[in-house]
Amino acid sequence: VQLQASGGGLVQAGDSLRLSCLGSGLTFGLYGMGWFRQAPGKERVFVADIDRAGISAYEDSVKGRFTISRDNAKNTVYLQMISLKPEDTAVYYCAAGIYRRQYDFWGQGTLVTVSS
Repeated sequence: VQLQASGGGLVQAGDSLRLSCLGSGLTFGLYGMGWFRQAPGKERVFVADIDRAGISAYEDSVKGRFTISRDNAKNTVYLQMISLKPEDTAVYYCAAGIYRRQYDFWGQGTLVTVSS
C-alpha cells in the first residue's frame, strides 16, 4: 500500500492550496481517510477525516477554512485549504484506515509553508 501526498508549497497568508493524496495497493473506497499535520517542534495532530460514506470531521481551528473530499474513482482524497494562516505551516500527512480514526497506512507528507 502506498499513499502519496502532494500539493504542498510556499504561500502567503490568505492564500489557498489543495493537497492531494493518491492511494495505491488498496481498495480505496473501503477505507476512511484522514489528514494530519506536524508543525516544527510539535507532535502530529489530526486535521480532518472522511469516512467511507463521505461523512467528514474537522479539527476546530480549520473548520470553515479546510474541506476534505474524496474521489474513489481516482483513489484520491483532497484537502482544500483557504484563508491559510502562518500557524497552518506544517508537514501534512494523509492516512488510511479500515476503522475510523484507526489508521493502518500513512503517506510520506507534503510541506505547507505559510508566510505572513
